[in-house]
Amino acid sequence: MKLCLLLNVIDPKIGGVMIMGDRGTGKSTTVRSLVDLLPEIKVVAGDPFNSDPEDPESMGMEVRESLVNGKELEVVLTKINMVDLPLGATEDRVCGTIDIEKALTEGVKAFEPGLLAKANRGILYVDEVNLLDDHLVDVLLDSAASGWNTVEREGISISHPARFILIGSGNPEEGELRPQLLDRFGMHAQVGTVRDAELRVKIVEERARFDRNPKEFRDSYQNEQDKLQNQISSARSNLSSVQIDHELRVKISKVCSELNVDGLRGDIVTNRAAKALAALKGRDKVTSEDIATVIPNCLRHRLRKDPLESIDSGLLVIEKFYEVFN
Repeated sequence: MKLCLLLNVIDPKIGGVMIMGDRGTGKSTTVRSLVDLLPEIKVVAGDPFNSDPEDPESMGMEVRESLVNGKELEVVLTKINMVDLPLGATEDRVCGTIDIEKALTEGVKAFEPGLLAKANRGILYVDEVNLLDDHLVDVLLDSAASGWNTVEREGISISHPARFILIGSGNPEEGELRPQLLDRFGMHAQVGTVRDAELRVKIVEERARFDRNPKEFRDSYQNEQDKLQNQISSARSNLSSVQIDHELRVKISKVCSELNVDGLRGDIVTNRAAKALAALKGRDKVTSEDIATVIPNCLRHRLRKDPLESIDSGLLVIEKFYEVFN
């Protein structure tokens, strides 16, 4: 679970993580703790969509117009945003609303940005994603597919960039996800309850230590936290130089083909995740060990053909991997 989250921070194009596991296994805690590790990014000051000053593809319309008109953009550094999507959120709150009255009386497109605008170039976290209303699932699918959110009201249309890392968590007992939404998640992590008594006691003690003095608890891990943050920043900057041999690419695709994985998303995600792992380890070349580490999480949720069938534990993927990679 932790590795999947780190790889997505290093390369957001992996496409997010779906975390499934028992109640009380620390899924939400782990995801929310990611905020402290997120690096800073350049954004246009005062822009509600966190527009990238160097990439016209992820700019809001107003910023793009300013650039075309030759205006100087004020750039600031800010931490990557993490937005929580509550289960009871309305569609207007998620997509944003158009102030019809202002549009009619003043003739301007008055847009009140929603959670998708706030999550652009950041992380959108949905806890208990399998309980999310169908109409919100459709909105998420649309934005995740196109990278844009379009709001249509009373003949007025407004679009803005909505590219985010989608992270979901849930309990399998509460029902499975729709296959279309499941396929949108780049990686899938399964979390089980710890069975080792010693480890359980350690978790209970750490929790009690945190409750007694949260600041002291955080300070005791600050050095490790800083070290990991530097490792992530270094991996992000070196990611573009990581290479993966053609022979390894062919073997990844062979595994996907022999497992009857629908579409090519599995191949693409496995390649990206293996590169991100190599970058995290400070290397510029992907090894078969890197692929073995990430391939179960990239493919396990893409094997299902019957919606009523449960997601396999990844053993099938590992068996096929060793068969193909000798």
